[in-house]
Amino acid sequence: MNTNISRRSFLAASGSVAASAILAGCGGSSDSGSAAASDTFKIGGIGPVTGGAALYGIATKFGAQVAVDEVNAAGNIKMELNWQDDEHDPEKSVNAYNNLKDWGLQILVGTTTTNPCVAVSSLTNADRIFQLTPSASSVNVLGGEEIGADNPRKDNVFQMCFTDPNQGTKSAQYIDEQKLGTKIAIIYNNADAYSTGIYQKFQDEAGARNLEIVSTTTFTDDNATDFSAQLNKAKDAGADLIFLPIYYQPASIILKQASDMGYAPKFFGVDGMDGILGLEGFDTSLAEGVMLLTPFVATDTDEATQAFVAAYKEAAKTEEDPIQFAADAYDCVKAIAQAIEAAGITPDMATADMCDKLIETFTGDFEFSGLTCPVGEVMTWSESGEVTKDPKGMVIEGGVYQPIA
Repeated sequence: MNTNISRRSFLAASGSVAASAILAGCGGSSDSGSAAASDTFKIGGIGPVTGGAALYGIATKFGAQVAVDEVNAAGNIKMELNWQDDEHDPEKSVNAYNNLKDWGLQILVGTTTTNPCVAVSSLTNADRIFQLTPSASSVNVLGGEEIGADNPRKDNVFQMCFTDPNQGTKSAQYIDEQKLGTKIAIIYNNADAYSTGIYQKFQDEAGARNLEIVSTTTFTDDNATDFSAQLNKAKDAGADLIFLPIYYQPASIILKQASDMGYAPKFFGVDGMDGILGLEGFDTSLAEGVMLLTPFVATDTDEATQAFVAAYKEAAKTEEDPIQFAADAYDCVKAIAQAIEAAGITPDMATADMCDKLIETFTGDFEFSGLTCPVGEVMTWSESGEVTKDPKGMVIEGGVYQPIA
């Protein structure tokens, strides 16, 4: 345990170094034609840096770049990051992956969002390239909830984020244990694997805990502009808490329309809600009191978190605090670097051999202490590729994310 706490202290120290330097490599990291030296690991990343989900991809891109710069500054191994934009589109994500392969991809940090990751993970599995996604949370990324002959486990794919079932179960547990609501409404996207997966497990756990669900309504991306019917049904049913297993864009509309109709229940979200405060044109006062579970809160006062926040702002040239997607991507790179050293992997190895050694390491007695687990604790990975770590409660107060005491 002490060695893991020491690693956390090292993260803080190296983060301070990165914060004080100009991270010139970030701007050129998407150049698929750049070549790394023979002693350098070629790390690819995929995520939307343009389009409607760009906030997520920008966060993962710069979070990963901060970690790469720190790894290179430490001097034990060298990495080059090549980040590709997929616009949150599976077909474009496949094209991005092929660009990275042409560049000489050895290890993939990505993809950022779920549906593109499901498509790309099938390719990395066939190509035997190790993949650690920061934020694609569906079990289908790993091979599916019903793993079998028709849907085998993709043994090369691992997650840094909580799985959708885990988020749904933990959210119901938290709402029950903290006694946050007596009558619960749910609004979810029935066309989205992320939202549906969380909803299903939330419903199961809520039933096991005798939580009263008084309203369950849905939407799709095609009609995610008017939620008056869903909100009126929840209000008429007397819901005092609405569970939103959805992304921040539709959540922002729900919060605005609930306010306009004078309906003020508690709102509880999941990690896809993180980023709502950075949504252009959104009145952040509407999110006051919104709660969610997350692995990372930028306002935590521990040294490693604050060093990362400073380094991220410098790299991204922003005054906005990094969201948890950035911390997930940072931890992906740091965990890969630690595993590379532990397994004695060298950049001249075949990618298939590199993949096998990383699989063996991650599913062995490997422990990693990063930004997205509580200070002094560690995360591990199961043979299914899922990460084991505890979430944190977060609430929006005064226009910023704050840990729930």
